Amino acid sequence: MRSEKTMSTIWTRRGLLGQAAGGLGAAALAQLWGGSAVAQTPNISRPHGLVGLPHFAPAAKRVIYLFQSGGPSHLELYDHKPKLHSLAGTDLPDSVRQGQRLTEMTHKQAAFPIAPSRLKFSQHGESGAWISESLPHIGSVADEISIVRSTYTEAINHDPAITYINTGSQQLGKPSLGSWLSYGLGSENRDLPAYVVLISQGTGRPGGQPLFSRLWSSGFLPSNHQGVRFRSGSDPVLFLKNPSGVSQDGRRRMLSGLQRLNRLKGELAGDPEIETRIAQYEMAFRMQTSVPDLVDMRTETAETIKAYGENARKPGSFAANCILARRMAERGVRFIQLFHRGWDQHGGLPTAIRGQCRDVDQASAALLKDLKQRGMLEETLVVWGGEFGRTVYAQGALKPDNYGRDHHGRCFSVWMAGGGIKGGVQLGKTDDFGYNVVEEPVHIRDLNATILHCLGIDHESLTYPYQGLEQKLTGVEPAQVLGKLLV
Repeated sequence: MRSEKTMSTIWTRRGLLGQAAGGLGAAALAQLWGGSAVAQTPNISRPHGLVGLPHFAPAAKRVIYLFQSGGPSHLELYDHKPKLHSLAGTDLPDSVRQGQRLTEMTHKQAAFPIAPSRLKFSQHGESGAWISESLPHIGSVADEISIVRSTYTEAINHDPAITYINTGSQQLGKPSLGSWLSYGLGSENRDLPAYVVLISQGTGRPGGQPLFSRLWSSGFLPSNHQGVRFRSGSDPVLFLKNPSGVSQDGRRRMLSGLQRLNRLKGELAGDPEIETRIAQYEMAFRMQTSVPDLVDMRTETAETIKAYGENARKPGSFAANCILARRMAERGVRFIQLFHRGWDQHGGLPTAIRGQCRDVDQASAALLKDLKQRGMLEETLVVWGGEFGRTVYAQGALKPDNYGRDHHGRCFSVWMAGGGIKGGVQLGKTDDFGYNVVEEPVHIRDLNATILHCLGIDHESLTYPYQGLEQKLTGVEPAQVLGKLLV
């Protein structure tokens, strides 16, 4: 009968490679972990990422991604289409639809009546950006943001679309953008995760679309690069507090003993994931001290709270999460992602979207102003947008004061600001119906490539070998950095 050590070595590929003290075995193991010439060593014990990264001088040190979950309607927010008012109620021409596939919810409609926005638009700033009346505060920072009105995706339903823009693939199991950044660049603070997720629900559709933890998963990357979700309340990170009757010294002794056992197992199995597990336990222990200080809003001034809006005093709101995001940025968290749910307005859109905008408008603008006032905006990339846009035609009946819109991936609007991004740029153009891109199309791959670029990463070079491919965030299809947006 084979020994446990022999069996572990046989059945663990990484262990097999790890048995070699040097030479070919060490080189093979390096390739297994890193893949590319600049990604040769894992950053389990190295908080500052992979050797050779960043590839070039970064403009940004970190990202705050204000993700608007549910598909915000570009036609009510950033894509002004005044000609639609003369076409209200008429059927969307087949020449515009171009035979594009529709969702189950509208493909059997007998008609596709054009629904002009009930919201007014006006120009803002020196850039003259057209922005909806529902976003007056974002309008006040129009010269700080660059709006991409020609973003598109192939996905037309929520789950594949939000998975696609967050992981670069509609297939499950791929690492998220934040995990790629954690893997490549590591953390600037050994006492906090490199990647944090915050979720809020406002006045929009109750419950909104489900958000699964795989959206901030590390996929095939080492598991210490997955996002850590912070919750509102007295226990922001689950299971972080010591159980009743367990002292801090007792917790330390338990972890030290567990570490010794894990290292023994690591010697037998040769599996680097065991080292990852050790690193996660140690991070959790340090977070017992760092997290309470991080989430203690009592240090924020009344002026700051007022700037973010009345909801800023409500834990778990979008406004409160924006303040928390800034506090995380100050402490070196690499990627902070806020998911705000409720943008899925298939009906009752004119009223519902106004409330949804009130949830996020003031706080989004206040975050930019706050970062700028603190000298942090130039090194913090802020992204605002959802998984797709909405159709120009009404879902169901079009009423004078009520309509809804279906999912639409062929064009939608996203804006970026801060680290590496010019202010006041409007990139791309859609047709008079806001249905198709007619100038400067921007695929979500291009958007992700640009985010990586701002942090000093060549999206073609940050890779990881998995299932016979050198996997990367932007996949195997071409992607381009949006040079017109860059400083």
